[in-house]
Amino acid sequence: MQTIEWQDFERVELRVGTLLSARPNDKAIKPAYVLEVDLGELGVKTSSAQLTAHYSAAELVGRQVLCVCNFAPKRVAGVRSEVLVTGVYDQDGKVVLASFDRPLPNGARLA
Repeated sequence: MQTIEWQDFERVELRVGTLLSARPNDKAIKPAYVLEVDLGELGVKTSSAQLTAHYSAAELVGRQVLCVCNFAPKRVAGVRSEVLVTGVYDQDGKVVLASFDRPLPNGARLA
C-alpha cells in the first residue's frame, strides 16, 4: 500500500448528499443510473453510477451517500458527471454504496 500525506487527504472533498432521483442511463454500455444528488450549499449535482446490481432506481431515492465533489466534471456515457458517488465492490464485483447509519445534513464534509 502506498502512503499519502495528510494534506493529500484533506484536498479530497468528501461530502454527504441525498439522492433526489435515479433513472436508467440508456447510453451506458454497462447498466447504470443517472443520479441527481442534493449536496446542500454545493447545490444539486449529476452523476452516472453502476449501481443496478443491488439497487432499484426507486430504492435509491432519499438515500444518503458519500460523494467526491472536487473532481473535474467528466462525460460518462452521455452524462456530465459532476460528482463521484462512492461505494465498494462486493465479492462478485458489484458496487455497494458507502452510506451512513444516521441522517446528516446535505453537504456535510467527512471529518
